Amino acid sequence: MGKSVTVVRYGSPCGDLLVGEWDGQICMCDWAEGRVHERVLTRLRRYLPMDDFMQCGLSDVKSGTALASAVRQLDEYFNRIRTDFDMPLMLVGTEFQQKVWHALLAIPYGTTLSYGELAMRVGRASSVRAVANAVGANPVSIIVPCHRVVGSDGSLTGYAGGLAAKRMLLSVEQV
Repeated sequence: MGKSVTVVRYGSPCGDLLVGEWDGQICMCDWAEGRVHERVLTRLRRYLPMDDFMQCGLSDVKSGTALASAVRQLDEYFNRIRTDFDMPLMLVGTEFQQKVWHALLAIPYGTTLSYGELAMRVGRASSVRAVANAVGANPVSIIVPCHRVVGSDGSLTGYAGGLAAKRMLLSVEQV
C-alpha cells in the first residue's frame, strides 16, 4: 500500500482552504470551493505516487508535521503576525509552472506585480498569457502568493478564491 496526501480543511477569513501534506512537505493549499480545485487534485494524482487523499480534522493534525506548521503559519498570517512563510513545499507541476511559482515566492509581502512584469522576471516577456495560466494553476495558494499578481493597470484580475478573497488577502498585507 502506498501513501496518501493528508488533507485538513482550514477555515480562513476569506474562505475554506484544503491544506495537504505529502512526504513531510506542503503540496496543496487550495480553495475548497472553486473551478481550479479539481485540476489541482488531478495534477497531484498524476505526479505523486499516492493512493488517495486522507481527510483529517484540525484536532487530528499531528504536532511537528509540515501540516501543523502550515496551519499555525496561516493563523499567524491572517492575524498579521507573519509576513513570510517558512515550511517545506512540494510544488507539483511542469518545469515552467514551477519556475513561475518560484518567481511568485520572490514577490515581497505587501507589494504587487503585474502579469507582464512577472513574465519578464521568468524570461518569457512575450508569453504573458502562459505565465498567467501558470499563476492560476498554483496549488499552494496564499503560501505561494499568487494573490500579489494584478493587471497591468493595478486592477484585480482573476483569482481561484474569487476577487473578494484576493482583495481581502491584499488588505491583510497593507502596512
